[in-house]
Amino acid sequence: MPRILICGSLAYDTISVFPDHFAKYILPDHVHRLSVSFLVNNLRREWGGCAGNIAYTLKKIGGSPVIMATLGAEDGKAYQERLNTLDIAQDGIKLVPGAYTAQATIMTDLGDNQITSFFPGAMNESYQLNVADVSDIALGIVSPDGKEGMLQHARQFHQAGIPFVLDPGQGMPMFGKEELLEMIALADIAALNDYEAELLSQKTELSLDEIAQKLRALIITYGSQGSQIFTQKESIKIPAVKPDAEIDPTGCGDAYRAGLLYGIAHKWSWHKTGQLAALLGSIKLSFSGPQNHEVDRDLLARRYFDAFGEALWS
Repeated sequence: MPRILICGSLAYDTISVFPDHFAKYILPDHVHRLSVSFLVNNLRREWGGCAGNIAYTLKKIGGSPVIMATLGAEDGKAYQERLNTLDIAQDGIKLVPGAYTAQATIMTDLGDNQITSFFPGAMNESYQLNVADVSDIALGIVSPDGKEGMLQHARQFHQAGIPFVLDPGQGMPMFGKEELLEMIALADIAALNDYEAELLSQKTELSLDEIAQKLRALIITYGSQGSQIFTQKESIKIPAVKPDAEIDPTGCGDAYRAGLLYGIAHKWSWHKTGQLAALLGSIKLSFSGPQNHEVDRDLLARRYFDAFGEALWS
């Protein structure tokens, strides 16, 4: 089974749902002196962080994820115990003395819009980790993490000759034009949502077509409108899969990326890889929190056949 190194954050997420739409209460003419309070009707604490979320789904479907991330020594041991329970490899995890683990506070409204605040904590020390210190890696991903860590891990994957997916996500604003161009040049594949893709285009001053030509594939997700995979030769549209229920979008993108990594590692076609990714994102949407969805290979095979009329495992 190919070992996949997942570089990114591990975090504790505090998640709430606002039972209305943010847009009703944010007045465009008054954003220069914004003072808004949203009364939420529930609150929960979840295991989170992009690396943890991706690894959770990848492990559930039979992949072999290895996490590279930093945890705070003050509160990180509980997360390590969680990963031990899930049998997820921790070869690349480091406890940072005197630090707290990254914390995200996420509020979602009824339109699946999100307002997030993030305390990086130990995540800022991810530059201390080195891809070369983890053995037998076939594929990697650089997902949102400390800025220097993301840059260094992209360079280290390239130096080691290990193909990797660039997933800058909500970390995009940290980087300037030249840094983003460097990471694109080092990466094999990039995965972004539509907003992130437009931001990447603006910051690099390249069109999406020009970015795609620099990569093996550029993958853009459009929420309920599906996703699209741009290679140097073709554009493949992947339809969204109707979820059982629309409960919580937190972590749907990470579940999607787990499907991408599985398909890429097993040398599947882009068509099949994208469909697996879309299905996993849909399954996650039906559960609260980024690491609570139940999925196994048998369930996945049935759901895949129902959605696409094709066998998943062969």
